[in-house]
Amino acid sequence: MAMAATARRVLALLGAPTSISYIYGILILIVIFLCLPLTKVSKRGPPEDDSGCSDDQIHKWQNGGGTFHESACVDPTALIEIGAIVHSKSFIGANVHIGSGTVVGPSVTIGHSTKIGYNVALSYCSVGDSCVVHNGVCIGQDGFGFYVDGDGNMIKKPQMLNVIIGNHVEIGANTCIDRGSWRDTVIGDYSKIDNLVQIGHNVVIGKNCILCGQVGIAGSATIGDYVTMGGRVAVRDHISIVSKVRLCCN
Repeated sequence: MAMAATARRVLALLGAPTSISYIYGILILIVIFLCLPLTKVSKRGPPEDDSGCSDDQIHKWQNGGGTFHESACVDPTALIEIGAIVHSKSFIGANVHIGSGTVVGPSVTIGHSTKIGYNVALSYCSVGDSCVVHNGVCIGQDGFGFYVDGDGNMIKKPQMLNVIIGNHVEIGANTCIDRGSWRDTVIGDYSKIDNLVQIGHNVVIGKNCILCGQVGIAGSATIGDYVTMGGRVAVRDHISIVSKVRLCCN
């Protein structure tokens, strides 16, 4: 309605309908009305995804057909399979292989010659050189930490730190390693982890350790070097295990 009233006032100022200025005025108004919708669309810009990245910042990787954010640093020898994505500010080293369906979150680092399987989720972590991460592994998600407030409600504790995976580490399928809350979660060099292992937040595991299937390590435990845990061993929170210990389950 406001636009129509403005148009009538403009036409009244242009004089008689038969005048040249009146005809020019009509043509100008038509052009203005046609351009207004285009102007509104152009201000919207490209759509953004959940990470705040617009579509034009995501590109196809030439080796494997996966996608990567333009701010990520990806070595030319890396292979990113179709369906995998590398998010912003991540670093992918030489000869890294990333399987289909894997998500490498923002600011994740993967060292050279590391192989990442299918449908792996990496966030808030660094993975060392020459590691093997099997299918379905989740690294860097929030740890399980809560407290009860004054009203008796269960409140989540902040989980703001990272996971650091050393060099030559192997992590079995569907294993989960939580990010730290008061210190980083750490897996030492040459340690080997079987399938279906749960490692809680703030856990520190030394070098050359072996964790067999279904081991569960609760938060803030400290494990020395050369420790072996048989299948289904459970380690409670906030304890320390010295180096070269062997544990088995009943």
